[in-house]
Amino acid sequence: MKRREFISKSALIGLSPRIDLRNTFSNLYKEENGNTYPNHILDIRSVIKFSVIIQKIEILENVGNRFIVVTSKDGIQGITVLNFRMEFLLPILQKLIQPFFIGKDARDVEQILETIAHDRGVYKYSGIPLFNCIGQIEIAVMDLLGKTAGIPTSDFFEKRIRNEIQMYVSSLTRESSPEEEVTNLQKQLAETGAKAVKVKVGGRMRRKADAAPGRSENLIRLLRKTFGDGLTIYADANSSFDLQEGLKMAGILEENGISIFEEPCYWEDYASNQKIAASLKTMKLAGGEQDTSYLRWRDIAQNKVYHVLQPDLYYNGGMLRAFYVEKLAIANGLRLAPHSPKDDPLAAPFFQLASVSAILEGYQEFPGGKKKYPDWYYPHFDIENGFIKVPTGPGLGLEYDYSIFKNAKIINS
Repeated sequence: MKRREFISKSALIGLSPRIDLRNTFSNLYKEENGNTYPNHILDIRSVIKFSVIIQKIEILENVGNRFIVVTSKDGIQGITVLNFRMEFLLPILQKLIQPFFIGKDARDVEQILETIAHDRGVYKYSGIPLFNCIGQIEIAVMDLLGKTAGIPTSDFFEKRIRNEIQMYVSSLTRESSPEEEVTNLQKQLAETGAKAVKVKVGGRMRRKADAAPGRSENLIRLLRKTFGDGLTIYADANSSFDLQEGLKMAGILEENGISIFEEPCYWEDYASNQKIAASLKTMKLAGGEQDTSYLRWRDIAQNKVYHVLQPDLYYNGGMLRAFYVEKLAIANGLRLAPHSPKDDPLAAPFFQLASVSAILEGYQEFPGGKKKYPDWYYPHFDIENGFIKVPTGPGLGLEYDYSIFKNAKIINS
């Protein structure tokens, strides 16, 4: 598209009133042919008045990363980095999901997602392998739409209510001793100015066993003793405990003033996690990073399995599906803390969502302390005084050195 033509078309963008997500639909979901589906939440055609036809979708490799690049017929590109799990999933993305998008108007992204959900050849692949592929394409498409409109992607959903996000520093290891963990966190807090931390408890999918006998209890007590009551502490079990041990650990955490306990029991054992949630007096239970089914999300929300819902922006199928979960949380008096333990371009859709969510819970995750970032994209997610600024540019807000795409290797499954 010529620059003059693009400017004249862009003049049509933004003249329509911004839609109010809270009041657009009276119901959260609809029934069709005996199946339940979330109601649409966007009306992109009222924002972008001309077609945005998806011409091609490419997987490109360079600078130690793989990228998905969605290009419109007007030559505008939506981009996101592939997460590391995509190494094993490219045939699903390229052969099964990609054809649903080629030649379609990107403004109809919700209808495309619904078509995929109805397709008889797709549903047998359901779960993270499927929805991670859908999420990779959908996020790149939302980046494309934002760039086409010249607005942040979040503007399609809600009015931005925060320009920076308060973060906690998270430790991702279970191999350290309590003393080593405290020393490491002291360093990270000093580097970042954060006012909250998250640590790992339990043995990750071991049901009863701790990573080392007594490590979790000793770590929690040492954290509180070292930092006092001024530090907010979260604890993540990653499905470490059965119900009995989960209740025991929840009691220890509450005694030490822990604010959030993530996924104590096996992530699909909703009954056990619900019982732990119901037992809590001062602490909130959080979970959902592995969940992908809209109907399961509905049941989790209605049955108060967790107090804080944690959809992963990629694993759960993209930004739209994360906003569907947000609507369920709002309707059931719950909070939202999207799962995004990233500090690279993969964090971009999280910051778009976090900038507009009215039910964002507490602090959000930042893995580790200060970083050194590469120069092939900007802005970087630098944490200063415990906050990270939300990118303000169009789409996901990231700018790339486009030479990395010109010189990239094309990947085919």
